[in-house]
Amino acid sequence: MRELFIYYRSRAEREAEVVERVRALQAGLCRRHPPLVARLLRRPQIRDGLLTWMETYSTDPMHQPDGVSAELQQDIEAHAAALRDCIEGERHTEV
Repeated sequence: MRELFIYYRSRAEREAEVVERVRALQAGLCRRHPPLVARLLRRPQIRDGLLTWMETYSTDPMHQPDGVSAELQQDIEAHAAALRDCIEGERHTEV
């Protein structure tokens, strides 16, 4: 099953904003793509004033056993562009 793991950093003082915006983004994606399962995780340490985040995306194997399609990945990335102003550096995706 194909899953996505997306890593990035944000300033520690923007933690609440990142959580709010990513959760809203993920909720919208899950509404548009019902088999989608999205999570937001954060490393507990702050390094150089930055937090490290990880978004995960998978699908319910009963409804979409192949996992996250290339088309769904493109939709996730298109909507994630709205986060650009609250993260530091690039988003890194592992499949």
